[in-house]
Order: sequence, then C-alpha cells, then structure tokens
Amino acid sequence: MNIVVCIKQVPDTNEVKIDQVTGTLIREGVPSIINPDDKNALEEALSLKDKHGAHVTVITMGPPQAEKALREALAMGADEAILVSDRAFAGSDTLATSHTLVATIKKLDYDVIFAGRQAIDGDTAQVGPEIAELLDLPQITYVENVDVINGGLKVRRAWEDGYEDIEVKTPVLLTAIKELNEPRCMNIKNIFEMYENKEVKMWNAEYIGADKELLGLKGSPTKVKKSMTKEPKGRGELVQLPPKEAAEFVVSKLKENHFI
Repeated sequence: MNIVVCIKQVPDTNEVKIDQVTGTLIREGVPSIINPDDKNALEEALSLKDKHGAHVTVITMGPPQAEKALREALAMGADEAILVSDRAFAGSDTLATSHTLVATIKKLDYDVIFAGRQAIDGDTAQVGPEIAELLDLPQITYVENVDVINGGLKVRRAWEDGYEDIEVKTPVLLTAIKELNEPRCMNIKNIFEMYENKEVKMWNAEYIGADKELLGLKGSPTKVKKSMTKEPKGRGELVQLPPKEAAEFVVSKLKENHFI
C-alpha cells in the first residue's frame, strides 16, 4: 500500500498576531507547528503502515523552513518527505494550493491520500476535497476510524449527531479529524536515521510540471479584503441579588436582547 499524506506547517495559534497596516499574519518570530488535523492524518497513515505494511510519503507546499515539519514527520516514521517550494506558489489560495499538490501527487504512486480536515490558520476545509475533485477520486471527510478490508477500506465518517460507516475502494482521499487517533511522538531511532539516511526532497514548479497559470496569485480567485483580530469582550455587568431576583434579572436581560 502506498500512502501520501498532505501536511502544512502553520503558526502556533497561541502566538498569532495581525499586522494592523497590511491586515496579514505576522509570521516572523512566530513558532510553527504541523497543523493538528494533518498530524492526525499522518498518525493514521503510520498506524496503517504498522498494521498492514505501507510506504508513507509526506508532502507539503511552503517556504524552505517548512522542511522542519517534514523532518518531524520522518522522525515519527514516514518513509519519504517532499517539500514543494517555489516563488511561483506565493500568494496561493486553496485552489492554487490544490493544483500544486495535485501536480505533485501525480508524480507519485498512491492508494490512499490523507489530509487534515482543515488548517488552523485558514479553517476553510477546502484543500482536501479540491485535491480529490481534481484527481477525480472518491473522498470521505471527517474521518474518525479506518479499517482495511478486502479490496479497500471501511471508514467511519463523523456527523454532528452520529456517524456513517462507508466501504470504499482505493484510490481514495480521506480527511482526518482529531478524534481519529492520538499522534505519536518522534522516535529517537528515527531521528538519528532521518539525519543519516533520509533527505527531504526539494521539488519546484518546473519539476512537478504544473501549469503556472494555475499557481500562486494568478491561479487564486479568492481575494481577502481584510484580516483582523477579534476584539476582546468587555467585562460583563456584575449584580448581587437573592436567587429569585437574580433569575428574574437574567430573564429580563435575555428578553431585552431578544434571546427569548
């Protein structure tokens, strides 16, 4: 089984700040991590490798420093890591990102493609489904369990009020949620092997053969008008009343603000 995992290096959300002049994220000096849902996707790929045997390739599109995320994936147990990096990718929205990742995936052998449900720096949940659409693959989103069965997979998809069990043949794309598993830590043996025997491959736009009209700003129909941080809530009104009067006060406020 060949598994491809798409990951993204994102700013640690506890440290995110917005440039009030440009309206963009301030990334300089901000700690970066593997996107949490992507880490669940990686863990499930590694779990399938442990149980059934598989070759796990991890790919990401990003600047050179995204190599750090890929090296963490190798230290967790991935077999191969590819960083797709080029100035032609600058300014990519989800569609342009998907075109880049699809061009990369087409150069690989795959039975299963894993991605995280969504990235914490965008929360769009679009890239995984767009990849599946561009590759003309079946897709199952919000995956919380995966089992290998004869000829394919049995996947549990989470709903708001339940779940759905789906049997699907490969190739297929799955997007992971945090309920799927608990990601493992980096392995000491893998850390040494990563630096001694494994490399992060560097691919550019020319190598993956992508249409440059579909990449970067040229291939991005999404236009962000403004980004801003949410204003903190002010201190609420503090009242001290006996229980009955307090309840009546709360009800009056709810009615006043049309909540009831």
